[in-house]
Formats: sequence, structure tokens, C-alpha cells
Amino acid sequence: MGIEFMWVVNYIRLGERSLKQTLISNDIIMKCPISSLQWLPSIFFLIISAISSTTATTLFDIPRLSPLGGILQDHETVLSANVSDDFETFYYNQTLDHFNYMPESYSTFQQRYVINSKFWDGANRSAPILAYLGAEAPLDGDLRIIGFLTDNAAEFKALLVYIEHRYYGESIPLGSSREVALGNASTLGYFNSAQAIADYAEIIIYLKEKLQAQNSPVIVIGGSYGGMLASWFRLKYSHVAIGALASSAPILYFDDITPQDGYYSIVTKDFREASETCYQTIKNSWSIIDEVAFKPDGLSILSKTFKTCNPLNSVDVLKNYLVSMYARAAQYNSPPKYPVTIVCGGIDGAPPETDILDKVFAGVVAYTGNRTCYVNAPQNISETTVGWKWQTCTEMVIPIGITNNTMFQPSPFNLSSFIEECRSLYGVTPRPHWVTTYYGGHDTKLVLHKFGSNIIFSNGLRDPYSSGGVLVNISESIVAVHTVNGSHCLDILRANQSDPEWLVRQREVEVKIIKGWINQYYVDLLAFSQ
Repeated sequence: MGIEFMWVVNYIRLGERSLKQTLISNDIIMKCPISSLQWLPSIFFLIISAISSTTATTLFDIPRLSPLGGILQDHETVLSANVSDDFETFYYNQTLDHFNYMPESYSTFQQRYVINSKFWDGANRSAPILAYLGAEAPLDGDLRIIGFLTDNAAEFKALLVYIEHRYYGESIPLGSSREVALGNASTLGYFNSAQAIADYAEIIIYLKEKLQAQNSPVIVIGGSYGGMLASWFRLKYSHVAIGALASSAPILYFDDITPQDGYYSIVTKDFREASETCYQTIKNSWSIIDEVAFKPDGLSILSKTFKTCNPLNSVDVLKNYLVSMYARAAQYNSPPKYPVTIVCGGIDGAPPETDILDKVFAGVVAYTGNRTCYVNAPQNISETTVGWKWQTCTEMVIPIGITNNTMFQPSPFNLSSFIEECRSLYGVTPRPHWVTTYYGGHDTKLVLHKFGSNIIFSNGLRDPYSSGGVLVNISESIVAVHTVNGSHCLDILRANQSDPEWLVRQREVEVKIIKGWINQYYVDLLAFSQ
């Protein structure tokens, strides 16, 4: 369920006009409750069918890219968190298709963006703009947990702008009907990263013009898929943003740049470092699960052992659940709870006489908490699930597979099977090489050390997706900032007093680098204006 609340307008003065008055001519300001998550019946049954028939690591097992995750970051928790009254929401008449000149390309839709002007020093002082680029989810969750912008707004004296990704949340093309927009491949054809970052460029340029802030430097910020968008935005729209912070952005996890087992190798490493006995238990459990499953009543035994919500009809349902749980725990293995430690605490904490499957189940309970049932509980298929399936079936082909070098059973990424699965679901063929064709990725250091500038690639090395991230400096201004103990997008989440020193230091380094970019911009601005 969504949480309903009213946005309270916070005014700043631009001469005699408020920010609201300045923007209202092209935008619709929101004074209505945030809508709840909507389910998508047109694609729902296809995706459920595809998930239930999955027996290997396919696109449906590729871990989602998102700053949101972990035990305490489910939808209900995120939506129940407070949002500051300093946020003001607008809608921009966005172009449907930025790259063609067909009549339908000129159609428009309402794209949501949110502004926080509390600490902005104004256009007259060319004060900076920090722009958060939304990713594969409604903007609501980001407003609640992404803290890098609000935590540093006063120090930068910055205007904060958050822009929702097309086809998510309230930014739905084609008549604002989610069922129509997400209903088939023809209407989904405008749903891709190139259109998304063009949307962001158009809104930022519009805002700078309307606020008479043409000389205000823009820093774009994003996490995970949004981090990829931020880095690509800086490369494609360097005239719009002077720099980018790309948190946990696996821009090198395409084609064969990163070994396909990079992700699950780090998951394995995380668990082994937490506990050797836990790691061995998990590694040995798969053959035991298979051994039990092959018995005449094996699936019934497994259903009882793991207290499944419905009787298992395939052993793969259980194994895929466990693989996903371990991967999620590793990806969001953040302080203070450290989910990997929690899982291993459950496994290792079982009595010595406990058999291996009961130990694994103890890890499930430790991670998820006490519930009436586990594993195959009924699930709502959210717009994010539907949208991300489309994106991975078209351009975001991240070839994550499992080889013999992990604590999991081998399940290599099979591109042919992946393509056929996408064709059966959408009737379209993925373009696995398009990302590296359009944005680059091969020979990154050679290509970017003189071509690009002003990008921070931040990573936590406990994050499995860091295996596809930029971990070494490319040049003096395209830099890698990483922490040994960090997890997925941890640096851009809201700061807490309990944050460890290494995390505080990482954020300080990032702020210092961004300050340097902005100061150099002002020097250049003065020099070139004379």
C-alpha cells in the first residue's frame, strides 16, 4: 500500500517571483496523494509463468540493480518513512521520442520531478544544482532513503532536483495509462536508457532557463542502474552536467568485459569471510537438496522442512529462492546489521546435531524473520519488476552466470536461451552489444583517460556488482573511490550517526572531489566571461 501525504510547498524568492510561480507556466505542481503501487495484469501472467518455468539462471534470476534493498528496505518500510516538507513536486511536458521526427515522436507525457530549494543560494550567485537521476522504480523510495543530496545541500548551497525515470512511478507515456504503456512491445519501444537520459537533459536545461540559472553548475548523481545513467549522462551531455557521481554502477558488466561469474564469486567471498563453516554448509547443501528431491516424496519433505507456503512442484523453486536470498544478503551487506552475518549466524547457531537442511532453513529464518511460511509466498508483481524485465530483455543484458568457482551449483549464462526467453515474453530480440556500442565499455581506460572527465565511480567491494564496476582511476578526474567493507550504493544513502568511519571518510572524499569540480568551473566561468 502506498502512503498518502501532501507535499507542502516551500518557496524561495527569485526577485519578486517564487520558485513555484517561475515553473508553473510549463508544469503542473502536485497537490494530491502519492499513488500506491499498481499491478500490471497485461504482463503479470506472462512473467509469473516465465518465473515458474525457470530451471536455471536466466534473466529472471539476474539480481536487480537498485539502491533499495536489504532486510529493512522493503516497499512498506520505504513508503512509510517520512519525507521532508521541503520537497516540491512538478510535472514536465516531456517529449515521447527524442531521436525521430515521425509525427508520433512529438507526443508528450507528464514526467515527474521534485525540487528541494531550502539551501539553494540562488541563480544570481550561480549556486550549484545537484540532480538525482531516477532509475528502475518510482521516485518515492529515493526521496526517502537517498541522503547524499540532502545531507550535503547546505554545504554546497545547492538546489536539489530529483527526476523520475520514464515508465516508472507517475511518469507514464502514452496517455498515462500504465496498462497501455507497458502492454506490448510496440508501446514499450520508447522505454530505454538513451530516451531516459535525454529526458533528464531536457528537464535540466528547462529548469536552468526558467530559473535564470544558466551559470549554475550541475552535478548528476545516481546509484546502481541510475549510477550507470549518471556516468553515461556525463559522457553524452557534458554540456549539461559538469560532473557525475556514479555509485555502484557496473558499467563493465556487459559483453565479455567482466567474467560472468564475477557477481557470484563475490557473494561466495562475502560468505566465506563471514564464516568458513557457514560457507561450507551452503556449498554442501545443494547436493543434499537434490538427493532429497529425487526421493519419491522428496518435494513433500523439502516443503515441510522449509515450511513453504505452497507445496513445491520443482526443486528449482527452492534452490532459486536460496540463491536469490544469499545474493541479496551480500549485495546489501551493510552496517549495522550486516545481513550475511545474520544468515550465517542462523546457520552456525543451529544445534550441533541439526542436519544440513535444517541449518540452511535456520539461515532463512534468521534473514527473513519468523513467518507463517517461506520460499514461495504469493507475490505482487510490481511495475518495477515488469519494467526491469523489459529493460533486461532489450538493452540491459547483464550476463551474470555461475561457474565452478563459487559456493553454488554451476549455472552458466546462456545467451541463446536468454534470447529465446525474451522473444517468448515480448516478441523482441535483445541487443546484448548495444550498451557497449552506444556508451562504450571496452578498453575503458584507453578510451576515457583523455576523452572524459569529472566522474566518480564509487563502489563497496562487498557488493557483488562491484565486479563490473570501475575500480581504478582512469585519469586525474575520472576516479574510483571504493571501500573494502562497503555494499551496494551505501555511500549515497542517508547518513546515520552509527555509520562506520570508513563510510564517513568515503563520503567526505566524494564531497571534496565534487567541490573541486565546482570551484574549477567557477574559475573557468570567470576566465571565459572576460
